[in-house]
Amino acid sequence: MLWECERGCGAGSVKQYPSANRARRYATAFDQEYGSDVGNAPLFGLFPLRLLQLGRRLGRRRNPPR
Repeated sequence: MLWECERGCGAGSVKQYPSANRARRYATAFDQEYGSDVGNAPLFGLFPLRLLQLGRRLGRRRNPPR
């Protein structure tokens, strides 16, 4: 697989894969736009962690360490 940056920054490289199918699979994954799939959204993925952190902060305010 041979790739070059679409923005023209000069970045690019070559990588060999064991088969054409595997190279096609990786090329398809790299061609996806970030955020084109709702499953990739960091907002949704990190939401439970943010709730946990908020709960911990609120708990420390109510019960300060002695």
